[in-house]
Order: sequence, then C-alpha cells, then structure tokens
Amino acid sequence: MKKKIFLAGAGGMLGEAFYHEFLSEYELYCTDKDVNEKWLNFLNFCDKEEYKSQVFKFKPDYLFHLGAFTDLEYCEKHEKETIKTNTESVISAVEISNHLKIPLLYISTAGIFDGNKDFYDETDLPKPIGVYASSKYEAEKYVVKNSKKYLVCRAGWMMGGGPKKDKKFVQKILQQIKEGKKELFVVNDKFGTPTYTFDFAKNTKKLLETNNFGLYNMVCEGKTSRLEVSKEIIKILKLEEEIKINEVKSSHFSNVFFAERPKSENLINGELNKKGLNIMRPWKETLKEYINTFYKSYL
Repeated sequence: MKKKIFLAGAGGMLGEAFYHEFLSEYELYCTDKDVNEKWLNFLNFCDKEEYKSQVFKFKPDYLFHLGAFTDLEYCEKHEKETIKTNTESVISAVEISNHLKIPLLYISTAGIFDGNKDFYDETDLPKPIGVYASSKYEAEKYVVKNSKKYLVCRAGWMMGGGPKKDKKFVQKILQQIKEGKKELFVVNDKFGTPTYTFDFAKNTKKLLETNNFGLYNMVCEGKTSRLEVSKEIIKILKLEEEIKINEVKSSHFSNVFFAERPKSENLINGELNKKGLNIMRPWKETLKEYINTFYKSYL
C-alpha cells in the first residue's frame, strides 16, 4: 500500500515539482486556496479548523506545508496577513502533525539571514531583516522547537513552474525578453544560490526515504549573483549579440522593490554534504534544463 502525503499550499512552483516527483510512489492529497490544477483541492490553511479537518480525514503518513507569501513588498504592506499565513499556519501544521504522530515538512528560506557574510551553513544564526524574513524564521524556530518529527529544508533563489507559476527573477528576465526588450537593467550587488524546484523535491524525497530528518540547507551548487544569472540566461538563449545588460545598484529599483534584501543569500549544503545525501546539481545545469523544458514555446 502506498504511503500518503497531505500537501498544503501546493498550488505554486514548488508544489508542482513535489506533485510530479512524488505522484508515482505515493498517494497525494494536494491543496491550495488557488485551485489552478485538476489535482488540487481547495484549502485555505489559515483556517485552522478546516486545515485540521482535511488532514485528519485523509489520514496521511506525512504532512508537507509548502505555501507562504513570498513577495517581500506585499509582506511589508500586509504584516498581519503575512504573519497569519507564514507563521501562524505553520504552528497549526505542527500541532496537526504532532497529534497524528507523523513527520512535518516545512520549507524555509535563505532570506532569514542578514546577508553580512558571504556564505551561510546550518550552524550560522539567522538574523532576519523585514517582515517576510521574520515571519519565515519565526515559523522555522517553532517547527524545530516543537515538532516531534520534522524536516526543515531551506531554499535559495527558487526557479521552477514555468511562465504559469514562476514569479521570481528568472521569469522576470524572460518576460522582458519575450516583450522584445533589447536592454536589461540588472543589479550587480545581490548574491545567492539558485534552487531548482525539481532538484529540491528530489533531494527532499531522498531525505525522507533514508529517514534523515532535521534541518538542511538545500540549494543548487555554485555561488552566483543576479547579474551572472541574467548573463547565463542570455547565453543559453544565444542572444548575446542582441541583448545588452546594464549593471545597476539595487537602489535603481528602490521605488518598486522597496523592501530591504540581504546582500548575500548564499547557502552551503553543509548537512547534506556531511551525510553524503546532496544530489543538488550545479545551478547553470539546472537553469539550462529549466529554460529548455518550460520556455521553448514561450519565447
């Protein structure tokens, strides 16, 4: 008999990767308040009683809590709603999973660090800046302190889902290319580690199936920058002769992206490497695969 997984907040880029990675070997019940796929069922996980009711009814072997507000500007403008969505719902997930005596998967972020170091591993103490980072770190702390059996995986600069679901940097660059822009303005003062959703889902599965619980950084291999990622996109598309990239400081976009962001969000997969369980590929390899898989008909 297949083991059962309840996925909360599975309507986004990460949920799609988890759905496709786990579908063949597990019985899944996927939920979101945005029912954008046939395989999704409606659930607003901020409704604690409804969350509890649906999970109890399905009787899963695992609870995956995937959803969160990730738009930093939205979070700054809507602090109470962000705390409810990003922190309080996770407290509910801990209580539900503890009651059922099942493991909880929680997705954290590289954004919980202040960015004053070049790299961060699992031994570094997070220092969140801003509403989004604080809401995610408070949730992470609660899981680690109170969950009886948990897997916390920290992602970096997420990419996945294609034009339909990707709201992150890669999609924003590709959107401009699709619109026919011949000049791109890209910041040269932000550094991080991309995270391909499909690699992330695969590595999470490996941890669960080898019974390795705890806290893990989980990002693609290789340090990079927003500028280098944009250059690599242009290179993959063979548009170096057609598109010019102008380097700018983050202040260039301060009217639109006014929320403070860490200078460095570089993570090191310390625990994965230590246990020989790191199957995250180099970011350039995954970026090329992502574009070739999801964007051929888009551009």
